[in-house]
Amino acid sequence: MTGSADVPVARGHRSTDVVAALPADRRPRPGAVTVAPRESPVFVAAVEEAGGTLVPLGPDTRGLIWLSYRDVAGLDAALAAHPGIEWVQLPWAGVDAFSDVLARHADAPRPLWTSAKGAYSEPVAEHALMLVLSLFRVVPSRVQATSWQTEQRGVSLYGRRVVVVGAGGIARELLRLLAPFECRVTVVRRSAEPVAGAERTVTVEQLDEVLPDADVVVLAAASTAETARLVDARRLALLPPRAVLVNVARGDLVDTEALVAALDDERLWGAGLDVTSPEPLPDGHPLWGHPRAIVTPHQADTPEMTAPLLAGRIRHNVRALAGDGDFAGVVDPRAGY
Repeated sequence: MTGSADVPVARGHRSTDVVAALPADRRPRPGAVTVAPRESPVFVAAVEEAGGTLVPLGPDTRGLIWLSYRDVAGLDAALAAHPGIEWVQLPWAGVDAFSDVLARHADAPRPLWTSAKGAYSEPVAEHALMLVLSLFRVVPSRVQATSWQTEQRGVSLYGRRVVVVGAGGIARELLRLLAPFECRVTVVRRSAEPVAGAERTVTVEQLDEVLPDADVVVLAAASTAETARLVDARRLALLPPRAVLVNVARGDLVDTEALVAALDDERLWGAGLDVTSPEPLPDGHPLWGHPRAIVTPHQADTPEMTAPLLAGRIRHNVRALAGDGDFAGVVDPRAGY
């Protein structure tokens, strides 16, 4: 999820990530809030609307809303200089850029970390559905054409078997969007706990079992050491030639070279990528202009879509800081999401 250099991006108000009141030993003490590394009017207003007290970064800061995904060192320095900070709100749903900072604080009861996870699900799920439909209707080939195409190609999404890797807000919103198409959906997640709207829920260890029957695979999982190159050459070979792969998670979940080879050999119907590895995708890369691929520049959501949603998350969590600790989007620093 991207935007301008330091503007957060993402979306979704049907979040399931609001947690019950935290135990007393994990609950941040109420206090003033700082918006950093620089203030933004929409998020300053969100703090004020929630009844929060704004202060410059300093000894009085109890809650820190960090709006930069790039200035990780600045966040690390702020926490080191101001040990009174007990709650940190991060700007995106994914927190992989902050993994080193999270790891350094993993064994401490504070700060409490929250992210935008679950807040940005709607536009990202919408984008995933757009990519699936576009691939099935061979849009990459159609938009590149300079003359009338006579080849009859294209399939329908109705009744297809869909595998969704991940069970967070994006995955759950995508299940809602897929419901009218009467798809048979399998969710792959860390546990086999059922996900509402899915016909079947399996663990990651069972991913190989469900790929051979998949018409669609959508990646919507967090980027962790365990998910790096989750879809490699071996797993791509398990997919049938009719399958499409869509990635709206992180680029490192897919072995890019293996994916290009599968597309070149027509072993996949197509691939839709909002994220790539490397990212940005270099000029002249084989995926650019590939007749079986759609690449969008990590913009499944944009600041216009997401700033109001992050503001909503900030309002909720500023109230939680002053109230009973009912924080949304709590991050497990050990798990990395």
